[in-house]
Amino acid sequence: MKTLQTGISFALLLLCNTALFASSVGITSSISSVEVIHQGKPVIIERNQNNKNTINSDYTLTSRACPPFCIKPIKLAEGVETIGELEMIDYLVAASKPGSNILVIDSRTPDWVAKGTIPGSVNLPWTLLKEDTSDPITIATILEDRFGAIDEDELWDFSKVKTLVLYCNGMWCGQSPRNIMTLLKYGYPAEKIKWYRGGMQNWHALGLTTIKSEK
Repeated sequence: MKTLQTGISFALLLLCNTALFASSVGITSSISSVEVIHQGKPVIIERNQNNKNTINSDYTLTSRACPPFCIKPIKLAEGVETIGELEMIDYLVAASKPGSNILVIDSRTPDWVAKGTIPGSVNLPWTLLKEDTSDPITIATILEDRFGAIDEDELWDFSKVKTLVLYCNGMWCGQSPRNIMTLLKYGYPAEKIKWYRGGMQNWHALGLTTIKSEK
């Protein structure tokens, strides 16, 4: 009887340990979480640990009208690199380091950002860079103060600009593509632009951390 009880106890302990292991949700097999800086404060990015967690209801619709919500290609423009979640996380970590020359940009309008954004990113709505929805002073200020471009007698020097990583709501969203196309039109180097095509859609689908930015 004692042997039986010992066997049952061992089996229960093994079952509990197995259940605990199964519930663990890492980013990769070797990375459980990363720390980034968001609005001056440290934030941990990790995946939701609830194995029964489901995607946010804002991203469950599968058939938004096209146009305007048409599926975007993997390659958005010549020279612009399309990245996935792991690359995005690497850029977020790099962008959080002092003196970093990387800027991760949420290209969505404030109403979407208010619902939650990716920690470590800054909001720059696509409307602020377009000439028909913004103004020359605002655009010039962004290019100079935020991106590091140099105004030389109305000609832009982009030789020392930051690497920009842009995203929006996902593969059907046009907000980050608009920002990217506008930047390319101004002469921003394509190799300095990265596009996280999956955006908030994929970020939520993988249960990764989001945060509501402070106003």
